[in-house]
Amino acid sequence: MLTTDLTPHLALITGTTGGIGKATSRALAKLGCSIAVHYHSAEDAAKELVAELKGMGVRSEFFQADLSVYDEVRSLHASVLSTMGAPTILYNNAGLTLKHGITSIADISIEEFEHTWRANTGSAFLLTQLCIPAMEAAGWGRVIFCSSVAAFTGGVVGPHYASSKSSLHGLIHWLAGAYATKGITVNGVAPALIQETKMLPGSDEELAKSMSSPFFRAWPFYAVVCSKLNLVES
Repeated sequence: MLTTDLTPHLALITGTTGGIGKATSRALAKLGCSIAVHYHSAEDAAKELVAELKGMGVRSEFFQADLSVYDEVRSLHASVLSTMGAPTILYNNAGLTLKHGITSIADISIEEFEHTWRANTGSAFLLTQLCIPAMEAAGWGRVIFCSSVAAFTGGVVGPHYASSKSSLHGLIHWLAGAYATKGITVNGVAPALIQETKMLPGSDEELAKSMSSPFFRAWPFYAVVCSKLNLVES
């Protein structure tokens, strides 16, 4: 059953000050959902968004964390819990690229590789691990991961980014199967180029031109949905 009244629920969205995060927070707020706004460095943008969401009649607060540091991920969850309550919706949306246009694997150090994986993959795993117990207790939860078209094509950023996103797919499938009978759905989205994310260089006009290429269009993504009676993969 499609839930269109999210008034009882709280969504924690990471990377909320980017284009995808902002659009998602506004869409959920229109359905009555409270929003925990996470940001890394764009504090002014986070404050503006929270004010906008409160103007829509929902609860909203902002929380800072560097998701490449696991202790800060834990602190983020603890702060949201103490300030707003336990999230029943988690959107692991935040991501970083570090470098762009990598053509040789030698151009990425193991330190840069690990940093990207901590921010894009490890933090999403840890935050999901922290949020799911409350969802289990409530008998209802929604977990969404933001992957990328780069997970399918390799993309134009580099091996550090593409691999950090493709690894989410196996995690999504495992989580979906493990929690399907507990009222928790786990899904992923795989966008292509998105303006206003600030993850790729170039002006809005240059990015818009790139979006016309089929290479940069979003790919179909397997999602697992569940009901009390069966598990359907589509």
